[in-house]
Amino acid sequence: MDWRPDEEGLQQVLQLLKDSQSPDTATQRVVQDKLKQLNQYPDFNNYLIFVLTRLKSEDEPTRSLSGLILKNNVKAHYQNFPQPVSEFIKQECLNSIGDSSSLIRATIGILITTIASKGELQTWPELLPQLCNLLNSEDYNTCEGAFGALQKICEDSSELLDSDALNRPLNIMIPKFLQFFKHCSPKIRSHAIACVNQFITDRAQALMDNIDTFIEHLFALAVDEDPEVRKNVCRALVMLLEVRIDRLLPHMHSIIQYMLQRTQDSDENVALEACEFWLTLADQPICKDALSNHLLQLIPILVNGMKYNEIDIILLKGDVEEDETVPDSEQDIKPRFHKSRTVTLQHEEERVEGEDDGDDEDDDDDTLSDWNLRKCSAAALDVLANVFREELLPHLLPLLKGLLFHPEWVIKESGILVLGAIAEGCMQGMVPYLPELIPHLIQCLSDKKALVRSIACWTLSRYAHWVVSQPPDLYLKPLMTELLKRILDSNKRVQEAACSAFATLEEEACTELVPYLSFILDTLVFAFGKYQHKNLLILYDAIGTLADSVGHHLNQPEYIQKLMPPLIQKWNELKDEDKDLFPLLECLSSIATALQSGFLPYCEPVYQRCVTLVQKTLAQAMMYSQHPDQYEAPDKDFMIVALDLLSGLAEGLGGHVEQLVARSNIMTLLFQCMQDIMPEVRQSSFALLGDLTKACFLHVKPCISEFMPILGTNLNPEFISVCNNATWAIGEICMQMGAEMQPYVPMVLNNLVEIINRPNTPKTLLENTAITIGRLGCVCPQEVAPMLQQFIRPWCTSLRNIRDNEEKDSAFRGICIMIGVNPGGVVQDFIFFCDAVASWMSPKDDLRDMFYKILHGFKEQVGEENWNQFSEQFPPLLKERLAAFYGV
Repeated sequence: MDWRPDEEGLQQVLQLLKDSQSPDTATQRVVQDKLKQLNQYPDFNNYLIFVLTRLKSEDEPTRSLSGLILKNNVKAHYQNFPQPVSEFIKQECLNSIGDSSSLIRATIGILITTIASKGELQTWPELLPQLCNLLNSEDYNTCEGAFGALQKICEDSSELLDSDALNRPLNIMIPKFLQFFKHCSPKIRSHAIACVNQFITDRAQALMDNIDTFIEHLFALAVDEDPEVRKNVCRALVMLLEVRIDRLLPHMHSIIQYMLQRTQDSDENVALEACEFWLTLADQPICKDALSNHLLQLIPILVNGMKYNEIDIILLKGDVEEDETVPDSEQDIKPRFHKSRTVTLQHEEERVEGEDDGDDEDDDDDTLSDWNLRKCSAAALDVLANVFREELLPHLLPLLKGLLFHPEWVIKESGILVLGAIAEGCMQGMVPYLPELIPHLIQCLSDKKALVRSIACWTLSRYAHWVVSQPPDLYLKPLMTELLKRILDSNKRVQEAACSAFATLEEEACTELVPYLSFILDTLVFAFGKYQHKNLLILYDAIGTLADSVGHHLNQPEYIQKLMPPLIQKWNELKDEDKDLFPLLECLSSIATALQSGFLPYCEPVYQRCVTLVQKTLAQAMMYSQHPDQYEAPDKDFMIVALDLLSGLAEGLGGHVEQLVARSNIMTLLFQCMQDIMPEVRQSSFALLGDLTKACFLHVKPCISEFMPILGTNLNPEFISVCNNATWAIGEICMQMGAEMQPYVPMVLNNLVEIINRPNTPKTLLENTAITIGRLGCVCPQEVAPMLQQFIRPWCTSLRNIRDNEEKDSAFRGICIMIGVNPGGVVQDFIFFCDAVASWMSPKDDLRDMFYKILHGFKEQVGEENWNQFSEQFPPLLKERLAAFYGV
């Protein structure tokens, strides 16, 4: 079929394409309306493909634009195209894929891929064979156009190409692509590797069958003169390292030699791809053996890659020293995500490692958030330091000396970054040098270059743990004094780095900061008046972290007087729909928990607003669900953050929150939140329910019969944090309900027992589940004890590692009472019970009596001889403790 356009219609379409290139917004609006009208006519799409493929008299941008509008139509309405139209478009695409213009070829490639991704690979069976056939064309443009389209299809539909749905076309395509690795055109060689690379990570069978040929061909291209080819070769080797390291092992020495060269490639994109190799290798068990002999070469290369290049410095405005009065543009501010509250128990280890400890690397130069050679080199050095530990230092220390004291600021700056990157892995080996290095770094905090000051903040934060372990006057005090000055720096990047570093120092130092609180608060409050938008959000975080770190020590009238007025002023300035409320609410939540009764004067407006935020969000969600065409879906983060702050208030104010709850409809709102479809909303509402149960149970009790079934259905480990908080809330309710809990035991017990026996359940959830089972048994032993044998063993193993506290106390009482009701349930696993009892440092006297009776009862039951045989299995430490504390 050959469709012909109507001349007048064609002119209209061309005029539209010309208008749509106009910068004028009014014209743009007219264009959009006209497009909507024209889309009513099915053969409008014929005009578009005609302009793209046949109208060679038009300029390339207009033709390409025609193709892109067609692509959008295909995306939106392809299923409504009449068959003759879609056939005409497909046929034109294949006929013109070899257009003499590379822009038009690329546009047609995008169009073909878009049609293919609309489920058309199945209904366009001639597409892949024809494209593969066109690769053999003598005409360069045809071959390149077909390859461009194939590369896009491989990127978009890699799984489908390796499936039975299409009779596995890869079996033909992969060998075909491999033939083109030797093509005379670099562009074609590059396409060929890029196509095959799409199938490495998924281990496509057709590629695995040809893996040796593939690797051989890659080696042949190792020294290709074209940077794009070298980049794709490096990318392939990095992926193969993860997927088929077995095939690379015989050649590992030469691959490493090759990557050492490529990491220094004159083309930064090639160098970046090659640098990824070291990051990936560090994750492999063979890393140490493979790299040991190459460290001497590798370390200087990575260190060299950590320097800013000229372009970075221009982008970072590295020559602008004072910019504190320049307002932030909105796109500078990254979206923040609130991490909903998860209730956890206090563990043995003092310092809980945060989940986000791993992304420190990113803090070193954030606004260049694009991954670049500097960041990749620093990350590689960081992971290698964790693999090689002290063995890295002989290669590094001689270099470091030259860098850290270098007169050129760019080199000095890279040395400080190196020092920060190795902090985690090489800490032990660095300790002897720190007394000299830390003062030098503190000095760098007042360097005249802003980028040196900001990296010094970051690197010092990586050594905060060591600083805090020394006598405070030596390093902590000078570091804190200088960091606080940097918080008030005239450069925004330095302010940001100093605030983040100070937050890390706060987490490490905790109550060590108490003597300096007045000074710290003066600085942080002063920064409020000084900061632009983006850094203000980081400042909230530093204040919240301070409150978490010093706790009740903040509850002094003079501190409250300094801190609260500026925060409340911000609070009053912000509107309910302003996302800046998130970090401010999080910050206030930490402060409320720390100040406890000291927060009372401020709690009423804060409480009311949180309730309003929850109510507004629920109302908006309701409108949206009933009329999705008229209303927008609400941003539920407002509700989640508000629920978490209410939790902070309940935890901080305790019984004082009662009158606030009494005067609000929070229980009704909570009932709705607990049933929200969004897991994070449920997670935060269960945390609040638990906190309100502890603080003012009289308002929770009337709702228990409605709440318990919801809690029961949320004991679903598919949503770990939701399940965790629901479990914890049930345990808190038990303690308040006592024997009245009885009717609700069947709703929750089976799920809890199932969770505690699941393999791979996270530690926090196991501990909370064990506590709650123990508490249920404490108040309703007759109902829970019959199942004792089903959970006693995992129960004991998950609670042996937590410190003595109220929750552990109530749980162990429950277990002892249940053993009294059903002693047979513990017999098979008695050694685990003994071990759990021995984990107590100092149980209360009556609990110790309960332990004593059970242990001696068991010993009498089995007789002296059997007991001796039984206790022979005990590890020596357990034996000692039980003898010392309980005389068995």
